Amino acid sequence: MKKSVLSVFLAVLFAVNVADAATVVKMSHIGPANVESNIVHYFVTEFTKRVTERTEGRITFELYPDEQLGTEEQRMELMMKDGLNQPLADVASFAAMGTVLPELYPSSVPFLFNSYEAAHEFFDNSEYWANLKKLFRERTGCVLIEAVEEGGFLAFTNSKREIRSPADFPGLKFRGMDEGQVAIFRAFGASGTPIPWSELYMALKTGVVDGQMNPAFYVLLGSLPEVQKYMTLANIQYSDQFLVMNGELFDSFSPEDQKVIAAAAKEANALTRARIEAEDSQQVQRCRELGMNVYAPIPEEMDAFRSIGQPAYIEWLKSKVAPEWIESALRDAAAANEKTAK
Repeated sequence: MKKSVLSVFLAVLFAVNVADAATVVKMSHIGPANVESNIVHYFVTEFTKRVTERTEGRITFELYPDEQLGTEEQRMELMMKDGLNQPLADVASFAAMGTVLPELYPSSVPFLFNSYEAAHEFFDNSEYWANLKKLFRERTGCVLIEAVEEGGFLAFTNSKREIRSPADFPGLKFRGMDEGQVAIFRAFGASGTPIPWSELYMALKTGVVDGQMNPAFYVLLGSLPEVQKYMTLANIQYSDQFLVMNGELFDSFSPEDQKVIAAAAKEANALTRARIEAEDSQQVQRCRELGMNVYAPIPEEMDAFRSIGQPAYIEWLKSKVAPEWIESALRDAAAANEKTAK
């Protein structure tokens, strides 16, 4: 009987010590906490579940969707502070990353990738991406863990008219997620202004802007078919966000747990990629069913978009980053396109 009581006492003591030793990470992202409607939440759920299970509870997470910890820029500022007293991880977009890492923008040159497979090769294996992750750590103290696919390739949408060529843009007002997107719209003769995702629906509804660009997934997530009539499937940019974490927090984990985090992120991203690419055509069809006029440009029209949009974006980039970053991204993207060509 005494041995039984002692065993129970030791078991409880061990459980308390494990609980005390566990690290609870605040994990934030945009969009609702819904794995069906929000692919980023789906990624976060798969990622955090794997980390917690494989570390046997040494690392657990509290989820903060819908920008509960502040705007993207505010969350990035938090990320760069004391990671041990404020353990944070975030799925950040270009709007947040670009404020501290403009060298990321060359990965978003319009019409850069010919396929999903090429984009995967670029973000998984390119020299550009490896160097960028090192630079992010040096500059911010934070860790860039994974480029998370968050939707299909971006499409143009607007409430005024069908867009089949650059000549259809003048006179339209567009929301840009970041300065790079604004540069694209200006090159086509439209105006562009940065507007946070959380304010986009009302900006479109009230006419502050006429249009925006996002994959069909985000068009549906934001209920944009209610305020947008036209969609052009121009495959403008690969849609991704970025899993980042406090550097001090990451360094506090054992090498084994760091490997668990990296592996869990890759596995969750693989699931996310497969789901997005399987559902993209269904989401475009859903936009049609909700009343949107969806147009797919022919190759000649795509060439017209590329011939204006890509040089203008690259010219804008030259004022933001050193030329070697642009050259590296273009070179590695071309190699990825060639390697994955069917």
